[in-house]
Amino acid sequence: SLSASEKAAVLSIVGKIGSQGSALGSEALTRLFLSFPQTKTYFPHFDLTPGSADLNTHGGKIINALAGAANHLDDLAGNLSSLSDLHAYNLRVDPGNFPLLAHIIQVVLATHFPGDFTAEVQAAWDKFLALVSAVLTSKYR
Repeated sequence: SLSASEKAAVLSIVGKIGSQGSALGSEALTRLFLSFPQTKTYFPHFDLTPGSADLNTHGGKIINALAGAANHLDDLAGNLSSLSDLHAYNLRVDPGNFPLLAHIIQVVLATHFPGDFTAEVQAAWDKFLALVSAVLTSKYR
């Protein structure tokens, strides 16, 4: 679990995301698909052009889900249960993709919030995203 200071660090960035969720998420997906092209296989019906409506919509869902999770740090499993079911049973996403996206999200946050995304904040986000990944992959076992 996250310490009080780690929780504060995660929430400090969530507070800055605000209405930028779709743009940040879209950029994260674009970077993910360019860096790890195998991840595109889960989105055959999407327009994968950078900035497309599909990427903005899905990217926004990802960032908003993370923001929601950040506001429920004491019950990540409960907060993310339906997403865990969706990714494990319906979409059957390879659990190895979650750490890839977690890394990319940190790159995007560092790029957009360079003054705020300090080493300490990144460490907290890394831990937070690892916890989210663990919840999302928990139903695979």
